[in-house]
Amino acid sequence: MGIFKIEGGISLKGEITPQGAKNEALQILCAVLLTPKKVIINNIPDIIDINKLITLLGNLGVKIQKTGSGSYTFQADEVNIQYLETEAFKKEGGSLRGSIMIVGPLLARFGKGYIPKPGGDKIGRRRLDTHFEGFINLGAKFRYNREDHFYGVEAPKGLKGADMLLDEASVTGTANIVMAAVLAKGKTTVYNAACEPYLQQLCKMLNSMGAKITGVGSNLLTIEGVESLGGCEHRILPDMIEIGSWIGLAAMTKSEITIKDVSWDNLGLIPNTFRKLGITLERRGDDIYIPAHVDGYEVKTDIDGSILTIADAPWPGFTPDLLSIVLVVATQAKGDVLIHQKMFESRLFFVDKLIDMGAKIMLCDPHRAVVMGHDFKSQLKATTMSSPDIRAGISLLIAALSAKGTSTIQNIEQIDRGYERIDERLRAIGANIVRA
Repeated sequence: MGIFKIEGGISLKGEITPQGAKNEALQILCAVLLTPKKVIINNIPDIIDINKLITLLGNLGVKIQKTGSGSYTFQADEVNIQYLETEAFKKEGGSLRGSIMIVGPLLARFGKGYIPKPGGDKIGRRRLDTHFEGFINLGAKFRYNREDHFYGVEAPKGLKGADMLLDEASVTGTANIVMAAVLAKGKTTVYNAACEPYLQQLCKMLNSMGAKITGVGSNLLTIEGVESLGGCEHRILPDMIEIGSWIGLAAMTKSEITIKDVSWDNLGLIPNTFRKLGITLERRGDDIYIPAHVDGYEVKTDIDGSILTIADAPWPGFTPDLLSIVLVVATQAKGDVLIHQKMFESRLFFVDKLIDMGAKIMLCDPHRAVVMGHDFKSQLKATTMSSPDIRAGISLLIAALSAKGTSTIQNIEQIDRGYERIDERLRAIGANIVRA
């Protein structure tokens, strides 16, 4: 297990370019299984979770060629569907939550799809019901081996379009259902569909391959099934979670940073949510400029003067992946903030580490925490801590970069799962961070 050693309290300066979006890449990579034709994907992030999925695709028989930094060609013309029933696949697929999204494409094209219970962050219960209920609605038969925690769906005679109302606007569930439905016979409607930019990107890519999806960007998708899909070239959006992370980093370390090529039109509420914390950020073309907050930042209260509440919600609401960042940024704000994490019941459990560093946080219950900002009058203290998941890990890293003294973060593989060469990129703008 690697560690980061971080000397905090240093102001940074410079430009940083966000990596390709992890959550989009997981969907897009699974979609290559829908066609035997070549698919070119650009701006793929070089991170552990994505590289695991690329390896899994290779073991399934997908021909993969790296053509440049972040650019790959995929061709799934000789898929080995029997690999799904091997012990190697059970181990490999179980280590990556995103592997669930291979099921929809395989079911649609080959009539069967299997997956072990997926891994990922330990942030609470993450149900798979939406995925499999969608497949069942399309005519698949479901089976579950409780002993091996192994899920399967089969449709040897193909899938048939159906009308469905999802019980939750699951991003991965919607993606999986859409990928299955594009090759089903007839029309499928998906209501209460997720409409995140990453899901929109998937739909646009599928349409460029010959799918017929309408309603993209709304919560009602209509899919007319087609007989087959062709190849395409697709570019992945910049990662909005990483962009939010850099905004938080700039504010906490009083740094002047420009975040390049952010795709502003796909950021939704992210810029305004940070502005509510008092953070100044400017749009310069497609870049975000954050000046050094030498006088700190003051929380804006609600219109009636009550405490600011920041909560997550399905898109276009604020993404749950940035609540950990907002929480750590609030520790040095002038004012108080209520953080309400609605989706996952374990994602706030890293706050004890911030409290050890001197933050004033009251954990109300598994979903809510009140943060009483220091207004930089009391600097966080360096400490030794461990990263429990990707988003908590980057939040603790931001806290360490702002703290007084040298901190150690253990279990940094969690951070590497979601952030590409983060230590190198931080050193390029002046951070004192060493990987050991």
